[in-house]
Amino acid sequence: MRHQILVVGKPALTFAKSGIEEYLQRLRKYGHYELRTLKDNKPEAISQKLLSESAHSFRIILDERGQQPTTRQFSTLMQGWIERPDIKQISYLIGPSNGHLSETRQAADYMLSLSSLVLQHELATLMLAEQLYRLATIHAGTPYHRD
Repeated sequence: MRHQILVVGKPALTFAKSGIEEYLQRLRKYGHYELRTLKDNKPEAISQKLLSESAHSFRIILDERGQQPTTRQFSTLMQGWIERPDIKQISYLIGPSNGHLSETRQAADYMLSLSSLVLQHELATLMLAEQLYRLATIHAGTPYHRD
């Protein structure tokens, strides 16, 4: 399974960039995880770019209006998506500072909220990377996650 994280805007916070790199490095032993940053632009252009870059993927849109599963619930959902033969790639879409347009949200296969708070995109990327690592270790049966 391929995982693609699409983020609008380059990371500028040194600590967030370092943390994202750390978790992506850790994820390498569990599969193919790629981070792609997209240039910030007009909302319509950003939406179109996110949708075109995630074409033929299972789209998980990160948005404060999304579902807030527990880690175990998210793990179960992820395992189900991984087991589906029609899903070859999962794309995680993290939008610009003004959020996703409704057309982008409507194209989601799943909308995920990491918090009911609005998060700065670099922090959302870091939190997502950590959660993806946590899910990978749960599926591998390694002791990173504790209930």
